[in-house]
Amino acid sequence: MYKIFGIPNCDTVKKARTFMDEHKLTYEFIDFKKAGPSSEDIERWSKSFGGLPVNTKGVTYKKLKDEFEALSEKAKVGFIIKNTSMIKRPILEKNGKVLAFGFDQEKYEGIR
Repeated sequence: MYKIFGIPNCDTVKKARTFMDEHKLTYEFIDFKKAGPSSEDIERWSKSFGGLPVNTKGVTYKKLKDEFEALSEKAKVGFIIKNTSMIKRPILEKNGKVLAFGFDQEKYEGIR
């Protein structure tokens, strides 16, 4: 089964969920605000993302950038867990393997 991690009111997350629903793909939605990611999640996503999975174009990152960038790598993981709006989203997984960050219709077409 697919898993989509994100925030329900995020437009990009809404697009991903709509795509999954329209294509009748079963998924579990994990709301960062209700069930935040673990440090293991961040580490797994970092390996796929090529670094910490932070949306550097997002409002939350821009607001917290100086504080975030001053931290050690380990402290950054904890900071991300506390500030989940910084995470690039949605994150689409299947069986613990990251398939996509963000929503790109072509990438999602390729998962079916």
